[in-house]
Amino acid sequence: MPEVTIVDACRRQGRGGSATAVLDDAPFTDAERRRVPAATGTSHAVFITALDGEDRARASYRLRFFTGEGELPACGHGTVAALALLAQRHSGDADYRATLHTTTRVFEGRATRGHDDLTATFDPGPISPREAGGPGLRAIATALGLNSETLPDAARVASPGRPRLLLPVRSRTALAELRPDFRALRDACDRYGLLGCYAYSVPDADGRAAARMFAPSIGVPEDVANANSTACLAACLADQGVTALAVDMGDHLGHPSTIIADARRGASGTLVRVGGAAQIARAVRLPRLG
Repeated sequence: MPEVTIVDACRRQGRGGSATAVLDDAPFTDAERRRVPAATGTSHAVFITALDGEDRARASYRLRFFTGEGELPACGHGTVAALALLAQRHSGDADYRATLHTTTRVFEGRATRGHDDLTATFDPGPISPREAGGPGLRAIATALGLNSETLPDAARVASPGRPRLLLPVRSRTALAELRPDFRALRDACDRYGLLGCYAYSVPDADGRAAARMFAPSIGVPEDVANANSTACLAACLADQGVTALAVDMGDHLGHPSTIIADARRGASGTLVRVGGAAQIARAVRLPRLG
């Protein structure tokens, strides 16, 4: 069975991060791919295939993302993890770049080396937030233990692949006190076609915030780090003049993580770049997946 590299993606100050399984793809069935996260003790797995690109000067790869529930069209911390492994394989490049292909789009990824970690960033693609409200918002708020009658007006739905609810809460303390009813939350997300709920504290003047991402519908009750949802938040806040974010996640799970995102207005809309620090943790050999 193939070797799997475990990458800690979106680390905070040299520790924590979201452990992600990264491996070269092989003639697995999708059922076997779904078993890799459980077999490696991770929430997500990323499968890499080298491609022959038109640009000979830049490597090109296809990425596929799986949880125990199935395939995802995108995974932000999975992309960070894949870039970290690819950059390690090209150890001579202090500033590594690659063209990445997913099931829905083609984009550039970049990894820059520091003293201990490297920082991987990528373009998450166009994001068009819309207002959230009505019974869907109330159902999810209730599942999180919030008073659905006093919710802020700033809740949004945004999608870099699959839609998710972005829900502001009043403080980091209120965020830490959330006690989701995961069965009710999954039912609400499934009913209203949402990947999950990204609850966040309002950023301070320096763009620092905290967040928790709940996605039981894809087999991840709570995510250690969620870069794509942070990219959605950056797109939402760009019109308010917030151009740089650093969002802390994972503390509730004992794996402190931080996702960074920059946003600016361009001629074609809001341009976002998102990512985080990453480090190769270890290599493991997969058991048989049949």
